[in-house]
Amino acid sequence: MAWNEPGPGKDPWSQGPKKGGEGPPDLDEMLKRFKSRFGGGGGRTPPGTRAPLPIGIIGLIVALFGVLWLVSGFYVVDEQERAVTLRFGKYVGTTEPGLRWHIPWPVDKVEIVNVTGVREARDEATMLTRDENIVVVELKVQYRVSNVEDYVFSVNDPDLTMRQATTSAVRAVVGGNSMDFVLTEGREEMANRTKAILQELLDSYNVGLVVTEVNLQQAQPPEPVQAAFADAIKAREDQQRARNEALAYANDRLPKARGAAARQVEEANAYREQVVAKAQGDAARFQQLLVEYRKSPRVTRERMYLDTMSSVLGSSSKVLVDVDKGSPMLYLPLDQLMKSAPTTPRDSASDYITAPSALPGAGSLQGGDPSRSRDRGR
Repeated sequence: MAWNEPGPGKDPWSQGPKKGGEGPPDLDEMLKRFKSRFGGGGGRTPPGTRAPLPIGIIGLIVALFGVLWLVSGFYVVDEQERAVTLRFGKYVGTTEPGLRWHIPWPVDKVEIVNVTGVREARDEATMLTRDENIVVVELKVQYRVSNVEDYVFSVNDPDLTMRQATTSAVRAVVGGNSMDFVLTEGREEMANRTKAILQELLDSYNVGLVVTEVNLQQAQPPEPVQAAFADAIKAREDQQRARNEALAYANDRLPKARGAAARQVEEANAYREQVVAKAQGDAARFQQLLVEYRKSPRVTRERMYLDTMSSVLGSSSKVLVDVDKGSPMLYLPLDQLMKSAPTTPRDSASDYITAPSALPGAGSLQGGDPSRSRDRGR
């Protein structure tokens, strides 16, 4: 028996006795009750046609979609961000951080841009220097958004424009300097110059970006010539080290030579002042002595003689004694004489006594009575 033949119990789902409430609910009955509840009328639908949805249901669905559409217009802008609002593609305004609302799509469109975050662009390329040498330069640029409107509307891709402008700026700087300058002491100056040129380009394009820092990461010759270039750098460093050592030696010797020359000059000046002062003192003393000599020639002459003999014999170890006019009782301070006399084995006390005939005029050195003689004790 086929399942589609008319009659009860002809299909497997309708076989068997039906009990109340046990079968699946009738969909048509549910639609009828729904339509009657929301004002759809209680009339029957002609066979073969579907009943239209009630007006209340359509209104509810439209209201629900409208609420969802309006709610989709809310958005949040963080502290480090700014939002640009476009209405049918036309700029309306820039919103500050906070909870904001705009007319949802397709009326308004919001583009949120981070204005405080630092972005980074890298560039590595082989470039030609002024002296027609090839160098490999790697550069890193850090930048941020300075003007949101220019960043959104001026160019199609501001970040791509930044990378292209960076390449142009660094090529201009490298092409204007020699290879030695690029690879050795010119890195900092090249970075500063590249930053200035890059900022000028960005300002002329109105990109809305500001360069915060430019770092020259690496500058080196191409791989095939790096060994030869390393040897050249080593030779240059050796030359610089030898030059520094020579300068250090010169800085050590020159001050010493200048000091020795200055010391000799000062010693010569001091000697000159000493000789001049001594000559002036001798001249002044002679003038005073001449005045005294004119007053009393004999006394002055005897005094000059005694002073001269005293100065000459004062440092001598000999003792002169006038035995003819002096007393035979002599006291010689041998202890003092031995201290000042040279210590030789042949020295004796007799060396310190000289006959009076050894010195002419020695009788005038000792005073006394001429009547007294050596035979006084007899």
